[in-house]
Amino acid sequence: MVSTYTNPEYPYRKSPDQSAASPVHHPVIIIGGGPAGLAAAMDLALHGVASVVLDDNNTVSVGSRAICIAKRTLEICDRYGCAEPMINKGVTWNLGRVYFHEDQIYEFNLLPESHHKVPAFINLQQYYFEEYMVERCMEMPLIDLRWLHKVAAVDSSTEQATVVVDTEDGPYTMTCDYLLVADGANSPIRDSLGLESKGQVFEDRFLIADIVMKADFPAERRFWFDAPFHPGQSTLLHKQADNVWRIDFQLGWDADPEEEKKIEKIRPRIEAMLGKETEWDLEWASVYTFRCRKMDSFIHQRVLFMGDAAHQVSPFGARGANGALQGVENLCWKLAAVLKGHAAPSLLTTYDTERQHGASENILHSTRATDFMTPKNRTTRILRDTVLDLAREFPFARSLVNSGRLSTPCTYEDSQLNTADSDVFSTAMRPGSACIDAPVTTAEGPAWLLNKLGDRFVLLVYGDGDTEQQQALATAVRELHTSGIRADVLRVTRNTSPAAEPGEIGDPDGILAQRYDMQPGTVYLIRPDQHVAARWRKMDAELVIKAVHKALGASMTQEQPA
Repeated sequence: MVSTYTNPEYPYRKSPDQSAASPVHHPVIIIGGGPAGLAAAMDLALHGVASVVLDDNNTVSVGSRAICIAKRTLEICDRYGCAEPMINKGVTWNLGRVYFHEDQIYEFNLLPESHHKVPAFINLQQYYFEEYMVERCMEMPLIDLRWLHKVAAVDSSTEQATVVVDTEDGPYTMTCDYLLVADGANSPIRDSLGLESKGQVFEDRFLIADIVMKADFPAERRFWFDAPFHPGQSTLLHKQADNVWRIDFQLGWDADPEEEKKIEKIRPRIEAMLGKETEWDLEWASVYTFRCRKMDSFIHQRVLFMGDAAHQVSPFGARGANGALQGVENLCWKLAAVLKGHAAPSLLTTYDTERQHGASENILHSTRATDFMTPKNRTTRILRDTVLDLAREFPFARSLVNSGRLSTPCTYEDSQLNTADSDVFSTAMRPGSACIDAPVTTAEGPAWLLNKLGDRFVLLVYGDGDTEQQQALATAVRELHTSGIRADVLRVTRNTSPAAEPGEIGDPDGILAQRYDMQPGTVYLIRPDQHVAARWRKMDAELVIKAVHKALGASMTQEQPA
């Protein structure tokens, strides 16, 4: 096998904690230096919360692994400050093509509209994704990355968590207010605490073959049902960075994983697909069987589980790593609010309820995709193939074809943190929705809405409003600041001149107003994770203050996470 990538090696460093006379206490300790763990460290740092990240390895992912990075994930990483190198290195794509036998039956565009800062998807090998996250973490003084520090034991009470760590210099012990666990699908920490992740194992096997080749195929997602070069099975093709192409071959449950990874088994499959005249080299190969499963609760006293340790899905639909970062974003602003005393610990239970909803949604889509791709009997295969035949001509049938419903932001529609609409809105940007980006202008020049949100509550106001509304907003913000809660007013106008005041953005083309159904006087309350908490056509100070406190869990009676 060739390699287009050399894994960096991060040095082991002895921490002063290892020589302390008694266990050193930290606000947050994170187990796992993968995407979820690194994202949590960055998110907390932006909220002013220090963390220690422990990883038993000293490098990033080996092999490409998760490669499809969705728009919402890129927007989250943009807030962290590490999206730009990802987008620059990754392969951008919006178009997908679906084939049945040798024929294309339809195509789809994931981002048909313009005026978004980041693309619908990029393809980027996980090792690059993690490397850029590590580089950003190293720039943030509140993050203490410790490589080759292996967690040997964890104990949790209602007051704190205790961690025993093994190193080449011997073991040491730390304590923390909260322990975040992101140690993967087979989580040793979850097992050590006697906790389970429950779900379904799919009796099928898939081969990942990453090959290096120079080809003039466009950067599109191509999916074949019952391809002529791989009869009776599904095949997926994606382009990655460095002229690496990901090919997924469905193999069937009876396939021998070790045999299928051998080049003499892989070569005939690729030659049947690309032709014997195509030159290529094998970069990486893996055979996998996947599960759709999750924990009944992501919270165990002072231990909170994230990413694959909390929930696991099949790779079809790119919902694993993308769902993990949505979960991190949901958790970290709440954890920061609790640590700063702005919210009771019971707020953290909404991480569990909101992300249980998100995980269930991802598992549902993932399971349906897998069932469609791998019919269990002759009847379901006939039904599937009939749908595929109909999709050649009839748009209604295309909505029934499922080669993986690609990751989209989760809407927390039933969250107890939402304030229900009391006014009529035509847009889908209801409470619980992730904010949609839009181009705006500022005194400094062109900008993007999402770059103006995040890390605190924002009151997004359209127009100057009347004097009464301006006074109400000023009163609400003043009272919230007095209680230590940061809430900023961001005023939207149709035009912004070079003399625009701070906290003012322009919407000269009306794109923001259209996407949010904004009229003069409309107010949106945006959570620190860029989700809508409330919206009004007409509001007063009391409404705003109540909505902010509700978003911080004030209406909840439980005082401790379960």
